Amino acid sequence: MFDIDRWIEIWVTITRNKTRSILTCFGVFWGILMLVILLGSGVGMKNGMFAGIEGFATNSVFMWSDRTSEAYKGFNKGRIWNLRNRDVEAIKQNVTGVEYISPVIWGNSSDKNVVYGQVSGTYTVKGLYPEYFHIESQTIHYGRVLNEIDQLEKRKVCVIGSEVNEVLFKGADPCGKYVRANGLYYQIVGVVEAKATNINIGGRSSQCVFIPFSTMQQTLNQGDILHFLCLSIKKGYNVKQVIDECSALIKAQNEIAPTDPQALGMVNLAAEFATFENLFTGIDILVWLVGMGTLLAGIIGVSNIMMVTVKERTREIGVRRALGAKPWNIISQVMSESLLLTSMAGLLGLSLGVFILDLVDKIISTQPPSRGTFFLHPEVSIQTAIAATIVLLFCGLLAGLIPAWRAMQIKAIDAIREE
Repeated sequence: MFDIDRWIEIWVTITRNKTRSILTCFGVFWGILMLVILLGSGVGMKNGMFAGIEGFATNSVFMWSDRTSEAYKGFNKGRIWNLRNRDVEAIKQNVTGVEYISPVIWGNSSDKNVVYGQVSGTYTVKGLYPEYFHIESQTIHYGRVLNEIDQLEKRKVCVIGSEVNEVLFKGADPCGKYVRANGLYYQIVGVVEAKATNINIGGRSSQCVFIPFSTMQQTLNQGDILHFLCLSIKKGYNVKQVIDECSALIKAQNEIAPTDPQALGMVNLAAEFATFENLFTGIDILVWLVGMGTLLAGIIGVSNIMMVTVKERTREIGVRRALGAKPWNIISQVMSESLLLTSMAGLLGLSLGVFILDLVDKIISTQPPSRGTFFLHPEVSIQTAIAATIVLLFCGLLAGLIPAWRAMQIKAIDAIREE
């Protein structure tokens, strides 16, 4: 049952020496404030990094051909070889763990290679499968992306990036118009911009002209050679196992030693993203350790002050014991005072920390969006706030435990006799 007189007495005891109480509370206040700000900053860094890769398949792998480093089946070490169309088809038919796959070839790069009327610019021209847009998701500003019919019929159509559209068409809808890319005319069917700003494959999507792979391969007249291979792994499949299957299949088809570590270049984004996740988990653990260390210093201060308070109130406690106060009454009195001091300081620090994070978030939100933002939406989740509050209350009880035990050991006759 709530006893108002008891809590009034606790409040009077705490406010009897205001300066001492304020200085004692400051350690707890500062500890919880630093914990909240550090946790929120960690979340802001994580949000900023992952916002830059939003829309990009995090389970994707990229492969390309490189010089061999081992002699094999009569071929000398250092042989130059190329990925070919048959490698794509073999992976499609034999590796069940691959969800999307797209070869990529780049056109001849030259100055002012994309032209519309009297306006021109230098941009990346590349051919790819429609599946590519599932690996690197795009925001469609006008029209559509390439589709299977474009690929099968070798249509002379293209999708241009948003920056290309700004330069050539001043941002207007260009669908149906023709641009000359690397000397050939293509009809524009869409304008896109990659959702991910911190990752690009052979150039930013906004600065590219996309052409059906079959059309591009025919215009380059290089046979069935492809320059790059993009694929994503189905959920539930072991990424490393699927990569090993694809790698072994490609090497077998191109007479490359199975143990050659150099012949097939590779970037495994799934492993990179797992590394980032582990990094931020480590940062969270470090933040909790630092914050808890700072908070512990404040709690020790509270405990020391409570010890002093118990010492000052020895005669009062003795009188209480003589009048029939039970040990639990003394213990609960001291622990309640400790809990009140800690909770007031801690909740104030928690509130101020959340306010500061919210203020920083509002300031960031007013700034114009820019590429490569590394800090976005600093915040603490409700689960984190609850966890911090529970830790705070537990520490408050812990801080009063030793002084309360010390108070309980005081005998009534000794306390009354003490001057």
